[in-house]
Amino acid sequence: MLYFVIALKSEAQAYVDRYKLKKSKLNSFSLFENEQIRLIVSGIGVTNSRLATQSLINQYDITDDDIYINVGICGATDKYEIGTLIQIGRVTYDNSSYIFNNKKRSIVCLDEEASDTKYDIVDMESFGFYDSVIHSPAIKNFHIIKIVSDHFEPESITKEDTKALIFNQIDVINGILFTEE
Repeated sequence: MLYFVIALKSEAQAYVDRYKLKKSKLNSFSLFENEQIRLIVSGIGVTNSRLATQSLINQYDITDDDIYINVGICGATDKYEIGTLIQIGRVTYDNSSYIFNNKKRSIVCLDEEASDTKYDIVDMESFGFYDSVIHSPAIKNFHIIKIVSDHFEPESITKEDTKALIFNQIDVINGILFTEE
């Protein structure tokens, strides 16, 4: 089973449409699923991401074949083109860094939107997801995958843009999920 934790409905909509996921509820979260995918919409922020991820972990038995994935948009410096897919291997949050794959990029998880280029890549959910999966020993395979949506101008991205950015990378994301370790 693929377990997706996605912050925004507009990010999730690409998967809902592509895989014809059916809507239900899990605790206070929207859940979309079919026979191979469960996708939870967490809402914005570390706490929401942590709670949504933990809800999935608590609700479903975890097998060695399960893959947990945090997919979403991120802000980045202009050295990254809009639409660039970035695999994350290090999350920095609250002045602490957590490395889980040295071969992948770093992201800074913030509690509010960034409006300057102090950081290279930023989001608001990756640490909450990471914190939940890393403390669940049964989870053997997890990924954090971000797509650059803006250059520290979050107000410039629309819901339609967000859905399109995710939709355009679904096949690449699937390739990552089914070819790595």
